[in-house]
Amino acid sequence: MPPVDSTPHMVEESYRKTERNLQVVRSRLGRPLSLAEKILYGHVTDPAGQDLTSADSYLYLNPDRVAMSDSSGPMALLQFMLAGRKEVASPTTVHCDHLIQARQGAGRDLETASIENHETYAFLRSAAQKYGIGFWGPGSGIIHQVIFERYAFPGGLLLGVDSHTPNAGGLGMLGVGTGGADSVDVMAGLPWELKRPGVIGVRLTGEMNGWTAPKDVILLLCGILTTRGGTNRVIEYFGPGAETISCTGKATITNMGAELGATSSIFPYDEGMNRYLRASGRAEVAALAGEHARLLRADPEVEADPEQFFEQVIDIDLSALEPHLVGPHTPDLARPVSGMAAAVAQEDYPDGISVALIGSCTNSSYEDIARAADIAEQARAQGAKVRTPLLVTPGSEQIRATIERDGQMHSLEAIGATVLANACGPCVGQWGRSDVGPGERNSIVTSFNRNFPRRNDGSQETLAFIGSPETVVAYALSGSLSFNPVKDTLSTGNGDSFKLTPPKPAPDVPEGGFVRDEGGYLPPAANGDAVEIVIDPASKRIAPLEPFPAWDGRDFSELPVLLKASGKCTTDHISPAGPWLALRGHLDKLTDNLFLGVTNAFAEGPGNGTNQVTGAKEESLMVIARDYNRRGLRWVVVGDWNYGEGSSREHAAMSPRYFGAMAVIARSFARIHETNLKKQGLLPLAFADPADYDRVLETDRVSVTGLTSLRPGAPVGVVLHHADGANEAIEARHSLSEEQIGWFKAGSALGALVERGADATGP
Repeated sequence: MPPVDSTPHMVEESYRKTERNLQVVRSRLGRPLSLAEKILYGHVTDPAGQDLTSADSYLYLNPDRVAMSDSSGPMALLQFMLAGRKEVASPTTVHCDHLIQARQGAGRDLETASIENHETYAFLRSAAQKYGIGFWGPGSGIIHQVIFERYAFPGGLLLGVDSHTPNAGGLGMLGVGTGGADSVDVMAGLPWELKRPGVIGVRLTGEMNGWTAPKDVILLLCGILTTRGGTNRVIEYFGPGAETISCTGKATITNMGAELGATSSIFPYDEGMNRYLRASGRAEVAALAGEHARLLRADPEVEADPEQFFEQVIDIDLSALEPHLVGPHTPDLARPVSGMAAAVAQEDYPDGISVALIGSCTNSSYEDIARAADIAEQARAQGAKVRTPLLVTPGSEQIRATIERDGQMHSLEAIGATVLANACGPCVGQWGRSDVGPGERNSIVTSFNRNFPRRNDGSQETLAFIGSPETVVAYALSGSLSFNPVKDTLSTGNGDSFKLTPPKPAPDVPEGGFVRDEGGYLPPAANGDAVEIVIDPASKRIAPLEPFPAWDGRDFSELPVLLKASGKCTTDHISPAGPWLALRGHLDKLTDNLFLGVTNAFAEGPGNGTNQVTGAKEESLMVIARDYNRRGLRWVVVGDWNYGEGSSREHAAMSPRYFGAMAVIARSFARIHETNLKKQGLLPLAFADPADYDRVLETDRVSVTGLTSLRPGAPVGVVLHHADGANEAIEARHSLSEEQIGWFKAGSALGALVERGADATGP
């Protein structure tokens, strides 16, 4: 059984392998390497035979670790159970963080969650005990914060079943968000397949000052690159400004790289990382990183002439950077706070802020909370309190206990804040909100990472804006979206006015050290064979899986179009979160949420369509899909640009497949979702001519031809059979590798794994 911890021995072995691999890679490429390339190529299974240059090549990698949450973990572990292994092949942890709903405060919410989620927790605990997985129970913290505090190390490669796994990049570890089926490969001892990403360089100069925070770096970058700009790319930060940002500040930036669609984001190793490792009890790992520092940053030639080595170089002067807000409804609608008053007037946003929220995996570090508490103390000195509810989510029990000891929690509570459980909570829709009515248009301000419609509270009419924690606290004190924290004044408790001053620089590690927490952790059982997996046969939360049926060897002939997604279609639209998170271990019950939020070009209301068999209009797409499936009728989905952006949830691929979807034909795909579709045996096809999207009509039947000769790089034929009898032949492209074509033929990657047996060791 591999150790759960990132032990010094494991870290040293990772560095030795990276050194051996890079010797081979350098001899083949004959050029300097970026940091992203060093980590990726340092983890390839076969450095001598790996294709390192083709744009469409796939890397076969051996990650150092795997991490799962309690929303992604059940389905991943249900798939792993079919792999036939007695224990995981790689260090793995599971974290109970997503299913705790924010209602009344930390204590009562944890009690309620333990009762409501008993079946899920019991299953995860027993599976972790049996298969050699570390188990972090409810209340111990959010997956990415705990990984950062305990397991991340510079130069490592982390696979996480959550899109914000790149959070580890703040500590120099390349974290990549994936679906559960990818994690199953690694836990089963197989190489993990990743399309070779390009690298975008972001050169940081200057130093932040005043109200500006690390959050503003990524908010600005979201505005520059948009939600599609990072697809199949790693964002690599460098330059003198990078060393002025704390280790946890870097994590905020890399965490939100997921909003760019990026494969990952990374910072080079520096003294701040060394300091954080030592403060979090990993002095031996810090020493090893220092000894191997040459592996943990780009080659000097790359930093000296970045335009020669990066696909694109973006310059950000930290000294000139302003505090920002992004939103609503998308993270790439970026504005400095100085522009919000004009935006409120121009766009008719509700100016009154209904709720302000800080924390989450993105912004709950000691430094974040300390700067937020600075603003709170300024208000407290004036007798002022928040004008709108302020909810605080600590990222881990370690952070919660430390800010309680050092007084920051008291400072926030003194101005009216409510401290929630150490969990994702409102960031992932786990929010028992009762302050607004159904359909009531309202504005909220958060320091979270994602703001798609319905994301936080399930309401399409909630407009979510994202900023730094200190900025959000200032907005909570004002209660107004048009307030400018930099220039405007607030009212005191006596009716006088005062102006906030920028928060003072705060330490990234506490002077008295962190209050370490071990109470929420359960190590694997010494004898996993003696552990029985806990699944209640009558459970509404967990149900055993069966692999999807293998391809029947025939072309897809005249399949109906279930829907044609118009505009932004995220995984939140395809498979919503919120109350549905609890059902992610029960595929049949979960699939009742299918396409609830999708804007269908052929229907009026979201989540609706026309049943092409019965003729029923404005019927739920889920109901139509279930009806087609009962009839044995397979179907296709048509998507717009960047189909499936957002969360890594593989359920957005599994649920359509479960109800009979065979292909998704889109203008383009988000990286993780495209991979998840492939993993579940669906064909993700891109229109060769994006304008062909407009040719698809509501009553069309679609044929996909030439599947018997499906091969990498070769186009696929698509025929649109119109209701008037006319046929249109168009062309579609795909990015399937030989390995992925095997998944399609076997019905899914899991089907292929089961076919070849658990002893398979390569692609």
